[in-house]
Amino acid sequence: MCLAYPYGTNWRSGPVDVDDIRGTAFGSAPVPLSVLDLVTVGSGYTATRALRTSVEIARLAERRGFTRHWVAEHHSMPGVASSSPAVILAHLAAHTERIRLGSGGVMLPNHAPLVIAEQFGTLEALAPGRVDLGLGRAPGTDGATAAALRRTDHLDEGADEFPQQLAELTRFLDDDFPDGHPYAKIHAVPGPVQGPGGRPPIWLLGSSGFSARLAGVLGLPFAFAHHFSAANTVPALDLYRESFRPSEVLDQPYALIGVSALAADDEKEARRQTLTNALSMVRLRTGRPGLVPTPEEAAAYSFSPLEREFVDGWLANVVSGTAEEVRDGLDALQKRTGADELMLTANAHGPEARLRSYELIADVYGAPTA
Repeated sequence: MCLAYPYGTNWRSGPVDVDDIRGTAFGSAPVPLSVLDLVTVGSGYTATRALRTSVEIARLAERRGFTRHWVAEHHSMPGVASSSPAVILAHLAAHTERIRLGSGGVMLPNHAPLVIAEQFGTLEALAPGRVDLGLGRAPGTDGATAAALRRTDHLDEGADEFPQQLAELTRFLDDDFPDGHPYAKIHAVPGPVQGPGGRPPIWLLGSSGFSARLAGVLGLPFAFAHHFSAANTVPALDLYRESFRPSEVLDQPYALIGVSALAADDEKEARRQTLTNALSMVRLRTGRPGLVPTPEEAAAYSFSPLEREFVDGWLANVVSGTAEEVRDGLDALQKRTGADELMLTANAHGPEARLRSYELIADVYGAPTA
């Protein structure tokens, strides 16, 4: 796979302020804390309720001082309602005022770069200075669904062309294709052709070394999916830092990690809630995706030995328990990885458990209350 940037070696980005990238820690938190929202749909709930919960979480996160609220692109998964991040982000922008909103991420090979530039140019116009464009190269779904999205069975080609797609997207965002390029007279609107203004900072997302190295080479911020690829976290962050070259975007590396974290009023309730997500993952990995099960359903489920082994490994990477236990776990994880920001995803069956988790974590770190 080639990591070459096709329009030259000097990364340029347009008007991106480094303050739009680096967050601010609140209270006693060691680093900024943010939210990764999978817009989960639990058994007995609807997508409408899940999307309403996303608004409630975004408002809570804004009120309590979280840095950003991201939503992630997934397809053909009954347990999530986040197939259209740009649509959800526009809705969240209308219900918040300050918190940064972004994609964690948009899966670039699923889309034409011009379409993404138009969507996120529109979001930037709706919420100036508050939008992040996080990009991944995985499909965010199974192979058959990816083929339907991309209208091709050659899925590896999309991943291999990610650096070229990224370069094209960036040129559309900055409206600066070189003279003679076939797209030189094409403008992504809203965008720079309509007048001066900012544009969303680009983040690269990943769960392996490919995007880590590419983000480093281009001097971009990097987000690593620790919540489902914990064994690769430290190697990927090390590779990102070793590969990093200062750019107009960043003068030094900035990496956040996604963390599955759930706080509850007591340890037993936290265990009940985290087991629902573990059962969801078992079903997903065995080709039986569905709505997030209830705690009662998860408790009654008879796991096979192989499933139990998977669940034990999955839960080992979830930071859960009382607020104090979650705080201690997050502090230890940040110290071990050196992450510049922790992005927390609270995966549980119902909206009340998710909202309560973010409130408890904010409380235990002494976050502002308004």
